[in-house]
Amino acid sequence: MAAEITRNVARCAQVLRTGGLVAFATETVYGLGANALNPTAVAKIFAAKRRPEFDPLIVHVAEIGDIEPLAKTSHPLFETLSQQFWPGPLTLLLPKLDIIPDLVTSGLPDVGIRIPANDVARQLIKVAGVPVAAPSANLFGRTSPTTAAHVVEQLGESVDLVLDDGPCSVGVESTIVRMTGPSSLEVLRVGGTTLEMLQTVCSEVTVVSNLLDETAPAAPGQLASHYAPLTPIQIVNDWSTTDLPPCAAALCFQQAPPDHENLSIVEILSPDGSLVEATANFFAALRRLDCPDIDVILAERFPDRELGVALNDRLRRAATR
Repeated sequence: MAAEITRNVARCAQVLRTGGLVAFATETVYGLGANALNPTAVAKIFAAKRRPEFDPLIVHVAEIGDIEPLAKTSHPLFETLSQQFWPGPLTLLLPKLDIIPDLVTSGLPDVGIRIPANDVARQLIKVAGVPVAAPSANLFGRTSPTTAAHVVEQLGESVDLVLDDGPCSVGVESTIVRMTGPSSLEVLRVGGTTLEMLQTVCSEVTVVSNLLDETAPAAPGQLASHYAPLTPIQIVNDWSTTDLPPCAAALCFQQAPPDHENLSIVEILSPDGSLVEATANFFAALRRLDCPDIDVILAERFPDRELGVALNDRLRRAATR
């Protein structure tokens, strides 16, 4: 039997307190949540997602004061980043305290923490009274869910309840950063907080895009192959030089390609050219194109700025086989 979809926060909070799994909406994507302080509950996340235990999880809290028992916040950039970008799609890697089980961080000394900018998500965490470990609520490596129905499609009965709060407003995962110097940081995953935003408060922002050891990621979303539909993806730099094969679909930023009548399906993410709108629609559109009668998805590269950086990152990883 598929998981029940509900809007009852209290029921979902009770499931979290008693060691169960709850999928819930955030502004980025739907997360698969468990009590971050309960190793048995956390292990259920890895089992439900078929996720390797070397890939660490992000811990979600309701407010900044909740972090003190979980991790050290003494870095000089912490206050600046937390005040500027929380609640929001930014995850900070912080030195963990012993209360965080090693399973959450895959044995690493740092834990990723964020405060989601979704009122229902924060209410759930407050009512549950525990920090919530929550990767995306999908099978490992597959397309991220941005609606409650997406969660049920992939996870079925592996989750106890799905807390529905409609489609996600941002639509891609959080940006993950490690604070290095007094005004410098490394970006381990590009996401909903753009590089341009980070550069307004940090003098040096370095993107760490290549993972040298595929069995030891420092943060989620660093593996070469990730966010992938079952249908192969081919990234398109220029439609005018791209052959349109039969049984192909197209994922387009602003307009359909020339000769699009030869394509089986065309998804246009933002006719107005808004990267914000395109990002919010991205994963849902990719799911619609992932059909048994489609042999290949031709995906247009996005402008390499603002949220387009995160979208190009997702495309590159989704296209890697």
